[in-house]
Amino acid sequence: GIGASLGLAVPMISTIASEVLNIPDSWILKLIIIFIWILLFGISVYRGLDKGIKIFSNINIVLAIGFAIFVFFIGPSRFILKVETNSIGLYLQNVIRMSFWTDPIGQGGFVERWTAFYWGWWLSYAPMMGLFIARISKGRTLKQVSVGMITWGALGSCFFFAIFGGYSLYLEKNNILNISQILNTLGSEMAIIEILKTMPFPNFITIVYGIICFIFLATTIDSSAYVLASICTKQLKGNEEPKRWNRLLWAFVFGLVAVSLVLLGGLESAQASAIIGGTPIIIIFVILVLSLKKMIREDYPNLFRKENYSLEEKNK
Repeated sequence: GIGASLGLAVPMISTIASEVLNIPDSWILKLIIIFIWILLFGISVYRGLDKGIKIFSNINIVLAIGFAIFVFFIGPSRFILKVETNSIGLYLQNVIRMSFWTDPIGQGGFVERWTAFYWGWWLSYAPMMGLFIARISKGRTLKQVSVGMITWGALGSCFFFAIFGGYSLYLEKNNILNISQILNTLGSEMAIIEILKTMPFPNFITIVYGIICFIFLATTIDSSAYVLASICTKQLKGNEEPKRWNRLLWAFVFGLVAVSLVLLGGLESAQASAIIGGTPIIIIFVILVLSLKKMIREDYPNLFRKENYSLEEKNK
């Protein structure tokens, strides 16, 4: 999961750095970015949840929401709202068909390259992120955590896709920027750069976008290092944090993963590893569901007794 994130983010950040600093986008630049990343999330994970990860996360969410609101108001706001409303209707109408779409006739390759990749990517992330969310959600109920993750996660995704997707579609539709041609010839990283150049203060906007991407990945890796360090600690009570050397070790390991991806070829390697590594975790999910049911029965036996009593009364 981390490998896929790095495979997507490293080329994006290096392209932005190359554009802003007017230097070649080389593998040396990518390695420098990875080194700065290791330093940043190493400091964050060393300081712990409250003094490190939480501070970076709060800064980044404010930057991301502020950036999205800025794009919404300087862009075609009415068009964005209409496109998103229309898109929600299309999604609800086609969600079942799209969920089973394999493109057997056209064989365009999109399903294999992106849909299956996303499945594998999130499958590989889910157990680790579940543990992290549980760790930071102490005091909340299972219902609050579940509904919060599903609701706010979905709304957050819709919010960002609506604004940035709608803005990009507007540029393409009105012949302001030929995004599809840039995608096909120069790749997604340069397409994003060219989209940012259409906004006011393009250099400043590009730098802000790069900072957001940079910190987003740093906080993701922070939480991953924290969870893996916790798993590798033999005895860890609820309020305790894993040893700092353990957290730093995992931050360093993620840096090595990033370097290997740069040397092996970036995104293609990350996509393949996510699909291969994520698919077997489906078996673990089944075990997790059964384990959760068993734990709830043991911790809240009265709930199940009431259900059984109600069923017996109904049968009578």
